[in-house]
Amino acid sequence: LATPLIYTEGRDFLNSPPMKTVRFGGSVVSTLHKFKQGDTSDYELLKHQLADPDIKRLPWLGRSPAVVEEYLAFLSNLVSAQTVYLRSCLKMVVSNFTPKRVKVCEGGVDISDSDDDDENLPGNFDQCHQALQLIARYVPSTSRFMMPILTDNFPFVQKSSRTLECYVHNLLRVAVYIPTLRRDILELIVNRMLKLDVSAPRGEIEEVEENAVQKEVKGEQEEGLFDMDEDVCSVKSGPEGSDRMCHPVAERLDTLMAVLLAFIKDVCHVNGCLDVERTKDLYRDLICVFDKLILPTHGSCHIQYSVFYLCSFRLALAEAFLEHLWRLLQSPSHSAVIRQASAGYMGSFLARANFLPVATVRACLDLLVPWLHLYIDSQDSRSRAYCDIALHGPFYSACQAVFYTLIFRHGDLLKGDMGKGLAYLQGLNLERIVMCQLNPLKVCLPAVTNMFAAITRKYQLVFCYTIIERNNRHVLPVVRTSVGGDCVSTNTNPLDSFFPFDPYLLKRSGKLIEPLYQVWEEPSVFSWPQCSDADEDDFLRGETPESKEVVGMTPGSYDSHLRSPSSVGSPPIAFLQKPF
Repeated sequence: LATPLIYTEGRDFLNSPPMKTVRFGGSVVSTLHKFKQGDTSDYELLKHQLADPDIKRLPWLGRSPAVVEEYLAFLSNLVSAQTVYLRSCLKMVVSNFTPKRVKVCEGGVDISDSDDDDENLPGNFDQCHQALQLIARYVPSTSRFMMPILTDNFPFVQKSSRTLECYVHNLLRVAVYIPTLRRDILELIVNRMLKLDVSAPRGEIEEVEENAVQKEVKGEQEEGLFDMDEDVCSVKSGPEGSDRMCHPVAERLDTLMAVLLAFIKDVCHVNGCLDVERTKDLYRDLICVFDKLILPTHGSCHIQYSVFYLCSFRLALAEAFLEHLWRLLQSPSHSAVIRQASAGYMGSFLARANFLPVATVRACLDLLVPWLHLYIDSQDSRSRAYCDIALHGPFYSACQAVFYTLIFRHGDLLKGDMGKGLAYLQGLNLERIVMCQLNPLKVCLPAVTNMFAAITRKYQLVFCYTIIERNNRHVLPVVRTSVGGDCVSTNTNPLDSFFPFDPYLLKRSGKLIEPLYQVWEEPSVFSWPQCSDADEDDFLRGETPESKEVVGMTPGSYDSHLRSPSSVGSPPIAFLQKPF
C-alpha cells in the first residue's frame, strides 16, 4: 500500500523530484493486528517511514467531512495524551490563517504569491478555528502558548492586502472564543497597523491620490479628443470613483482598518442592539492598547480612529475617554510627551467628534481653562515665568487644545441664547491666558493662533493681534547661513504638535467614520485666502506645519528636552462620573 502524504496540487511534474510516499506491507489496521499477535515487522517499517523528516503532514483542510472529523479527533487525542505536541499542533493550525503560497512564473522568474482566488478559503478558516477550539477545550493552558505563535506567524506588513486581511480577521476570530487573549491580540494587530500608518504620511497619501485622479482625468480628456459621438457618455471607474487607494501602504491600511472597525461593531452589538457590558469590556482593552502604543506614537493618522469609532456608540464612552485624557494631561507623574499628546487628543476629539453635545464640550472647557489659570498662578511668583517649551510644554499644549476647540465649537456654544453663550465665553477669562508672561500665542501653530485671534476679535473676547505683532517684532537678527542667503530654517511648529483626528483619508473604512466627523466649516463672516477643493475640509490644510525657510528666530530653547511643569490643582470632574 502506497499512501502519499504531501500536498500535490500545483506540482510541476517534470521538474519536481519523486514524491515521498509511506510504504508498508498492508493496511494500518492489518499492521496493528499483526503487532498485537507478535509480528512487529510491518509495525517497525511503518514507524521508520513515519519518522522520515521529508514526509509532510496530511492535507486535511478542504477534505470531506469524514476526513476532517477524523483528523480533528486525532488532534484532540494527541494534545490531550501528549501535550508535548501542543505547540506543533498550534503552529500547524495557525500557519493556515493566510492563503497558501503558490509559485507563479513571470519572465522565467518564479514569484511566490498568495492564492487569493481559492474559493475554499472561508471553509478552510472555519475548520482551523474548529480545530483550535477543540485543542483549547482539551488543553486549558492553550492560551499561554498561543501569543508567541500568533506573533511569529504574523505576515510582513509588505505582504498583499488579502494576506494581511485574512490573518487579522482570523486573529480577531480567535479573540472571540479565547477572550483572555483579546487584549494581547488587539495589541499585536495595532502594533503592526501602526507601522503601516506611520510609513504612509498624510501628505504623501494626498499627493499620490491626487496625482492618480489627475492622470485619470487627463487620460479621459485625451481619449475624448478622438470620440466623435457626442451622444456617447461613458463613466469610467477610475481612482476618483473607486474604493481602492492608489497609495499601496494606504490600501493595506484601509483593508485592515475596515476589518478592525467591523470587529468593534460586531463585538459591541447583539442583534443590532448595543450590549453595554460587552462594549465596556472592549473599551477597557482598547484603551490599554491606546495608552501603550497609539498615544506615544507621533504622526499616526488613522489607527486612533478605532477609539474614535468605539466612543461614538455611547456618550458615556466618549466622556470616559475624555476623562482618561484629562487625567493624563494634568498628572505630573507622566512624562511631558505623554501629557502633551493627551492634550492634543483631547482638543482634536472635542473639535471633530460631532456626536459630542455642547454640554460635554463646555464641561471639558471647565476643566482645561481653570487648570490653565491655576498654572499661571503657580508660575507668576517664580523665576520661570517666561516662554519656554522645555519648562511649560503641557501648558502650551493645553492652551492650543482650548484654542482649537473654540475654533470648531464656538458656534455651538453661542447657538440658541447668544447673550448666555457670550457670558460663558467671557467668564473663561481668555484674555488672562493670552496676555500672561508664558505667551502661549508664540508657540501655538500659526493657523490656530490666527483663526483664534479672528474669532475672539469678532466677539470682542480678547484682542490677540497686539501680542502676535509683538511676537513677530521680537525676531532675532538673522546671520547669513553657510549655504548662502539670509534665511534660516525656523521651526513653525515648536510644540511638535499634531491633531490626531485630522480628516480621515482611507476610502473604504472611511465610510464608517464620515457620519461621525465634524468637517471644518469656514466662517462666512471672515475673508480668508481661498483654498483648493482638496483643502476645503480643514483650515490647517490637512497637514502639520514643518520647518520652512523663513526669516525668523532660531529655535533656541525649543531644542532642549521637555520637562513636566509643576503640579497644580484641578477642578472636580463629576460630569464624567456617569455610569455607562
